[in-house]
Amino acid sequence: MRRQRQAVRENAKQVLQESGLAEMLKTLNKNALKGRGSFYEYDSMVLLKWGTSYTRRHIWVEVNGNTIRFRLAPHRKCVITAPICDGEYHTFTSAMWADKEFLLNELNKYYARPIAETSSD
Repeated sequence: MRRQRQAVRENAKQVLQESGLAEMLKTLNKNALKGRGSFYEYDSMVLLKWGTSYTRRHIWVEVNGNTIRFRLAPHRKCVITAPICDGEYHTFTSAMWADKEFLLNELNKYYARPIAETSSD
């Protein structure tokens, strides 16, 4: 069990580094958020949160095998074929995320329209 979790973590780390997404997220936090974002890392997921208790936003990224999935607010299934849309996630295959400019453009869209978090009040 422990080895399996470690393998999942190592794979996620490798995919995020190879795709350039890890660096893109760090740059987004540094430049756009002025370092005010917080990263939460899980076995195969990274969560970038920012804002106050009333304006809390986040970008949710999961790695599944060699694919990168951005979790979005539930929406109608997109008609575009890249990234792959199921109405909740936008999924990038390794061929898609190999195009760094495409991945960066999509990340910028997700930053411009992040998921709002509900207040815990």
